[in-house]
Amino acid sequence: MRIPGLERDGSRHKTFNRRLALLGGGKLTLAAVLMGRMYYLQVLESDQYHMLAEENRISMRLLAPPRGLIMDRFGRELASNRQNYRVVLIAEQTKGVADTLDRLAHIVPINSHQRRRVLREVKRKRPFVPIKVAENLTWEQFARINVLLPDLPGVQPDVGEGRYYPVGVETAHIVGYVSSVSEADLTGDPLLELPGFRIGKNGIEKVYDESLRGKAGNSRVEVNAYGREIRELARQDGQPGHDVVLTIDADLQEKISRRLRDESAAAVVMDIHQGDILAMVSAPSYDPNAFNLGMSTKAWRTLIQHPRKPLINKAIAGQYPPGSTFKMLVALAAMEAGIAGPGHEVFCNGVIRLGKSKFHCWRHRYGGHGMMDMKQAIAQSCDIYFYDLARRIGVDRIGAMARRFGLGEALDIELVGEREGLVPSKDWKLAVTGVPWQLGETLITGIGQAYLLATPLQLAVMTARLANGGIAVRPKLSRHLKPQDDAEGAGEDADDDRTSQNDGNNIRTTDEGAPPIGVSAANLQIITDAMSEVVNGRRGTARKYKLDKELGMKMAGKTGTAQVRRITKAERKAGGKLGKGTPWKERDHALFTAFAPVGAPRYATAVVVEHGGSGTYAAKLTKDIMAEVLRADPLARSAMGRTSHAPNNATDRPNNADNADNTGNKERKT
Repeated sequence: MRIPGLERDGSRHKTFNRRLALLGGGKLTLAAVLMGRMYYLQVLESDQYHMLAEENRISMRLLAPPRGLIMDRFGRELASNRQNYRVVLIAEQTKGVADTLDRLAHIVPINSHQRRRVLREVKRKRPFVPIKVAENLTWEQFARINVLLPDLPGVQPDVGEGRYYPVGVETAHIVGYVSSVSEADLTGDPLLELPGFRIGKNGIEKVYDESLRGKAGNSRVEVNAYGREIRELARQDGQPGHDVVLTIDADLQEKISRRLRDESAAAVVMDIHQGDILAMVSAPSYDPNAFNLGMSTKAWRTLIQHPRKPLINKAIAGQYPPGSTFKMLVALAAMEAGIAGPGHEVFCNGVIRLGKSKFHCWRHRYGGHGMMDMKQAIAQSCDIYFYDLARRIGVDRIGAMARRFGLGEALDIELVGEREGLVPSKDWKLAVTGVPWQLGETLITGIGQAYLLATPLQLAVMTARLANGGIAVRPKLSRHLKPQDDAEGAGEDADDDRTSQNDGNNIRTTDEGAPPIGVSAANLQIITDAMSEVVNGRRGTARKYKLDKELGMKMAGKTGTAQVRRITKAERKAGGKLGKGTPWKERDHALFTAFAPVGAPRYATAVVVEHGGSGTYAAKLTKDIMAEVLRADPLARSAMGRTSHAPNNATDRPNNADNADNTGNKERKT
């Protein structure tokens, strides 16, 4: 017998049980999925999530490495690192940033620009992040801050490392300077984004910047959820940068700089055999430390507006007509071409005609030089003689000889801003101006004017190649670039005949001998004998500037006076000289090239004095410079091994001279 109520209750019970089973199964399934996920995250992926947690807890920070040193050939530091005393501010520890800055300003100078910068950074950065207020403090300022620290809440004294140039002004154009990283300097290297990091901006500092920079270190710091530093867990210091050892003799560089201090001039001294640049001076100069410390707008404007252009390295970027210092190459070209020998004679009466034009000798007022052979034409700098030679051999032969002696090309010295100068040719003029070459321009080229331009470095190289027997020596500025961790082979003499070059971090060293120019040794001897006659002869143009007898050595050289504008008829009638009332920029450039000692030459030098008036004035300066070179004799000191203080491992656009229209009838006393 069926009971209707019981049947309904049984049906509901079965339905409930099925639903309960489904619900329980779903829960078990969800629990299984959850447990599986937890197992996956906590067991299988535990290493990854542990690493992510550590990355949130641990902050990796770059540490700037010590910058490599720059030293002269005897180990004297030209660019070094020294402690940088500075003061930083932590905003959250102050009662008021403005009030703290007011208190601090009574101890160290804080100008309005620094104050605005600090207040701007306080708003931009987290309150616990240190903000630099001032750096490069004196020890007295740093000590006062430490003493008064209880009255300066939020202020923290700090000691870092900064670049310092012990020689400073005297080597500024060679060593260069470092300065803050600009947006244009960013290359993706994280070092460049470090606050306060500095890179080379000029000179050797820029050319070898990557090698001097070194490799960054790192510090593992524990931080909280807000990024606040709790403690340092580990530290790995960076690898110091490489040292750069230059060919420069810093003592000699200083002496020459002092001699040229009142001039707008350049001087280069080099080893005629190896090409070592022993001194390279450009005057006036500037203080490279000012760029590192931070230069004011007023100071920067003063430098760039200075009429004598102290920021330009005139030794490599100043381009000047070589004047009569070029005459040796004209004579050599004539002898090599077989057109004229040392016995070739020309009568100088002070003037020659070419068509309707007159070309004068500097001695035209006195009736000229009379009969001249090649030796006396160089010694007395007779213009008429070289007009004749230039007309006979032509401008292209003259230019070819000039290029063999290093003119008209960049010499790849290890500095930025080197200019090529200019050696003209017929094809060059036609391509540039569209006007054919004129014979009168050939005559003017014969006395080193017209379109000719050369740098003081090129003139020094030309003189070195004349004196060394016609070997195509090239100038070099670095003796070797020495890794910090390489103590072997650190002796300097091992690298005397090698040229080091830097391409990023790759250092290439070559010790190949320079090739011969291919000029007759007999013809070179004629030229060098004539250069000796310039200084030591009875009628040489530089006879007043022989070396002092106590040195026991002789100097050979050649005067040069390069015009920067044409001489008017009135000036020529007055003797062809520009008077003292002539504006400075219109006066002639003074040049002198020299080598010494005569008989066993070792040193070559070139001196250019902008608007110095006469080549004899440059000869006077050169006498003093060469005397210092011979007394110091840096090459002999290297050969004797007097370099014991050189450390093995340390932890440590161009000047366009005012050459207004250098074409036309231009000849001056040289």
